[in-house]
Amino acid sequence: MSATASMFDARVARRMRLGRWFAALCAFFSAIGLIFLCILLGRVAYQSWGWLSIHFLTEFPSTIYPEKAGMKSAIWGSIWLLVITGGVAVPVGVAAAVYLEEYAKQTRLNRIIELNIANLAGVPSIVYGLLGLGVFVRALTLNRSLIAGGLTLSLLVLPVIIIASREAIRAVPRSFRLAAFALGATRWQTIRAHTLPAALPGIMTGVILALSRAIGEAAPLIPISAITYITFVPRGLSDPFTAMPLQIYAWSDTAQVEFHHLAAAGILVLLAVLLPMNALAIGVRAWHQRRKAW
Repeated sequence: MSATASMFDARVARRMRLGRWFAALCAFFSAIGLIFLCILLGRVAYQSWGWLSIHFLTEFPSTIYPEKAGMKSAIWGSIWLLVITGGVAVPVGVAAAVYLEEYAKQTRLNRIIELNIANLAGVPSIVYGLLGLGVFVRALTLNRSLIAGGLTLSLLVLPVIIIASREAIRAVPRSFRLAAFALGATRWQTIRAHTLPAALPGIMTGVILALSRAIGEAAPLIPISAITYITFVPRGLSDPFTAMPLQIYAWSDTAQVEFHHLAAAGILVLLAVLLPMNALAIGVRAWHQRRKAW
């Protein structure tokens, strides 16, 4: 064996050894994170013991009697916000992704737009709350209403939906488009009948994750909805509202210990909504990967 070959084998062995060390280090820190997460969830479950019941889900909040308090108005407020956010952000985000990926030319303006979309995805959520306060609540005089909160959350998740949808559309093989063009289809017919159906699982994954983030956010809603103890179910877009994260924050900020137990029960309710949504996104992605493998 030559000296060059032995040197190459030594480098390969060294890289493989470093790779195993790095994998072990990642597994170690992941295990630490999971341990702390389990401890935190165990503490929350312990604090909520005896407080989580059907009564808790069907009663309105109370500032005086914690044993009679519930989060009915917060649950309905979150449902309203989810519907508004999805109804605004999903069609706008997917349409923007289709335009940027299929129609837009690589001009200086489009490159600036793409850069700003990527930057907006990393902006802290409280900034969107201040933007919604200035634009929707004050400038457009929507007041502290459901529509103002839903539009604010739509701005929050819109960059994420656009980026995820663009990646899903970009992953569609170019041969699909060329085959449709060869048969005489227009660009829009190709997008509607071939590109979007093939990219739908990836788009759905991004949309579900974006909406699960929106329903769990409290920071962008704090400037929009200062009211946390609402004793009615919103019935229109102009009604004031609260949401599950806001209600949990209000209870945890109260000095009375009983309200801390209510906050822990509210956390479990919120997790019961978020975890299935994230699991659904993972399931859709896994199904799409198995389908591609076939």
